[in-house]
Amino acid sequence: MPLLSANPMWENFATRILFSASYGGADFGECQTTMVRIGDGDADAWYREWLVTADQLAQTAAASEAGGHAVSAREAYVRAASYYRTSYQPLFGAPVDPRLRAAFDKESDALAAAARLADPPVEMVEIPFEDGSLPGMLAQPAGNGAVRGTIVHTNGYDSDLSEMYVAHVPAAIERGYRILLFDGPGQGRNLIRDAKPIRHDWEAVVGPVIDWVVEQPGVDPDRIVLAGWSFGGFLAPRAAAFQPRLAALIADPGQWDQRDAIAPILPLADEQKEDFPDIDPHALDEMEEWLVGPKGDPMLRWALLQRGKWVHAKPTLFETLADLARFRLSDVADRIGCPTLLTQAENDPISAAALKLHDALTVERKTLIKFTAAEGAGDHCEASGRRLFHQRAYDWLDETLASQQ
Repeated sequence: MPLLSANPMWENFATRILFSASYGGADFGECQTTMVRIGDGDADAWYREWLVTADQLAQTAAASEAGGHAVSAREAYVRAASYYRTSYQPLFGAPVDPRLRAAFDKESDALAAAARLADPPVEMVEIPFEDGSLPGMLAQPAGNGAVRGTIVHTNGYDSDLSEMYVAHVPAAIERGYRILLFDGPGQGRNLIRDAKPIRHDWEAVVGPVIDWVVEQPGVDPDRIVLAGWSFGGFLAPRAAAFQPRLAALIADPGQWDQRDAIAPILPLADEQKEDFPDIDPHALDEMEEWLVGPKGDPMLRWALLQRGKWVHAKPTLFETLADLARFRLSDVADRIGCPTLLTQAENDPISAAALKLHDALTVERKTLIKFTAAEGAGDHCEASGRRLFHQRAYDWLDETLASQQ
């Protein structure tokens, strides 16, 4: 039974934001009333009503801040940023819709305001990268105790800093970890404002980030952890294979070559799936025509055409998937040299190949943690059971780093 909408696509997007309520990214009543106003509406109604909710919350946050109520203001700014991000999800695609850019700018302002009021402090940072910089957030742990380590967290396929902030920062700092979040090419500002597509050689992205991290005050270069969630669960292991400065790696979920993940969704013969780059593009042209037609699956259309072509900066579905097929771990997994934790959720097809990555690892300390629907954490990135994920992942990390002392 749907929780917030009978529209499967709206239900998907709405529950995604609602799952962040556990760490302050949403409130049930705010989500519910917004979805009631949207009703059976289209993408325009979705954008309009989520923007109304976000604007109202940002105004109340500013009023609280003006009155000296820092905690109330910070909490409201965080939820406002979450709702601004939710407002533009159905608008994904190139060329960038002006409404998407406007909502993203408001999201960025709300997130910066929340960071300004954070206690312990959270710093909005710019990490030098090629001819520009990557946006990031550096959060410090609470209290005056020793810092356990520094986590560098890489993002996924359609997330950004504000969603990462809620999903990762509270759990890390409460356990004594410093944490750096960053958006790489194809993510967040780099995609929306700068039109920089994602790239398969994520080691070229993480290397400069680690260079920057080790120069920050108080960072122990021997206790740096690389983590990734969603598609970051592929990107982080890819980077780790080329990065000897890591004390540990966490991939949530573990993944494998993207060609293998793509093949099951393509309407092609088995013999064609064996060699994806040689697929006749006309077959995918037909699939693209079907997706944009009245009988096309809206969620698949959004994922493959709106999001996929935009993230990869490709004009056709064939070129998008051909580029995605370049994202491989099979040729580098045995080079990962640090203790590694992989996750696999029962109902998440993206994590289906986690065991394949686990078996390919040659490091002595490697762990695969499985999450089930029965324990409330069987979905992608354990979204409905994040606290259980954090319990198990951080217990593993605590013990792993302690063993290296």
